[in-house]
Amino acid sequence: YFLDKSDKYDSRDVERLQQDDKWVEDYLIWRHDVVDDTLKMIDESFQWRKEYTVNDLSESVLPKWLFEIGALFLHGYDKEGYKLFWFKVKHHTRDPKQQLDKKKLVAFWLEHYAKRDHGKPLTVVFDMAETGISHIDLDFVRFIVNCFTDYYPNFLTKIVIFEMPWIMNAAFKIVKGWLGPDAISMLKFTNKSDVQEYISGEYLPPHMGGTDSFKYSYPPLVDDDFQTPLCENGPITSEDEHESKEEIDADTKEAGEMNEAQNLNQKKMNSIEQISKSEETDKTEVKPKNAKKALTTFKGPLLHISPAEELYFGSKETGEKKCLIVLTNVTKNVVAFKVRTTAPEKYRVKPSNSSCEPGTSLDIIVSLHGGFAASLQDRFLIMAAEMDQSSGAGVPELTQFWKEVPRTKVMEHRLRCHVIESSKPSSLTLKDNAFNIPAKTNEDLHIQLTHLLQINKRLEEQMNRCLWLQQLSVVVSLLSVTVAAFCFYLAYAQRS
Repeated sequence: YFLDKSDKYDSRDVERLQQDDKWVEDYLIWRHDVVDDTLKMIDESFQWRKEYTVNDLSESVLPKWLFEIGALFLHGYDKEGYKLFWFKVKHHTRDPKQQLDKKKLVAFWLEHYAKRDHGKPLTVVFDMAETGISHIDLDFVRFIVNCFTDYYPNFLTKIVIFEMPWIMNAAFKIVKGWLGPDAISMLKFTNKSDVQEYISGEYLPPHMGGTDSFKYSYPPLVDDDFQTPLCENGPITSEDEHESKEEIDADTKEAGEMNEAQNLNQKKMNSIEQISKSEETDKTEVKPKNAKKALTTFKGPLLHISPAEELYFGSKETGEKKCLIVLTNVTKNVVAFKVRTTAPEKYRVKPSNSSCEPGTSLDIIVSLHGGFAASLQDRFLIMAAEMDQSSGAGVPELTQFWKEVPRTKVMEHRLRCHVIESSKPSSLTLKDNAFNIPAKTNEDLHIQLTHLLQINKRLEEQMNRCLWLQQLSVVVSLLSVTVAAFCFYLAYAQRS
């Protein structure tokens, strides 16, 4: 494919395909490990990506009114923790002159999310309330379907269709013809009485029977994880409305003391013994023993952040209430940081607003309090920006700094929550916990399952070959016995 159609591909996609094993694996999974079908899908999606200039799509190249009408956006999560991709059908009207821009808007949102959350699958919601025949646009619907079936591999969990008017039944029979059997099984037709089987009320608007007060507006782009989006002049500073001034001052004092200790020994984050000793000295200043140690690292331009993607909490039964985030300053300047969460009523983050000296590491304790339990929908946002050497690191200086820092200079990284459900861990789980190794993610388990299925398939083929050889041997043996018996019979008959 590359030799024949290299001019039809974007070189950036080709380079990524050669380097990103996860991307290749998604294509294989989506095509059930059939290599020829996988190659065909990669070929078609690469040509489409170049035709729609997917790698170069941004807000500036699309008409502003497309974002303002709010027909497409990302917001909230389903009950399985997957991001919701909303299509407000009532805001869409057929217009051939606008069709290409609208299709590019779909590609923009999908690519925007794929880059931000590393391709974690989406749940698509067609909100068809207050729609009629004038909103039917089969060409646009077919494009959306193709995006998930042909262009973005392993990117779809289900399609929730809310209150489809009866007049559109005929149109959706046509749509089903475009979907393969796998995609058809993902269709969920719902109404106000049963939509909460898939999406909880906290992420459903009132007209769908929910309690979500979210109102779409633009600009800026919807910051779907956090209720208070970034302002044009920098991040909003009130990251934790539940913390008092005394708690913030205590955080700052704690951060300073921790930084001094870390300057003496920058490898504190790798020493379990030092954690225990520090805990005995002052329980309020150090990470707890049951805070899970980070084993993966996101390498950003300002900070290296461990873990890279997920914080591991236990269920109510397992009782794991605390996690550890390790920040390492990889610049030559002081880096200010803030930690925000989608559920400030559930979590305490210490320190949540501080700074990190050049070349040092800082430990952040994230803990659940009260009777709250972690949820797959909970998210954390870490923001960081370089400070001048002359700037102070106190609360007033940090507050002023975040008001003035340009948005373009702010590094952002998001973390998801992972809930370990097992209340009776096996001996292997206990051993893992002793070394603070986080449980395997669903993606890891899916990879292992796929690998086991492939091994099972090979074993089955070998067994079939062995059975075939065994049957052949039996047949040959029977023929040999028959021939021998016949020879004996002839010899006996001649003597007679």
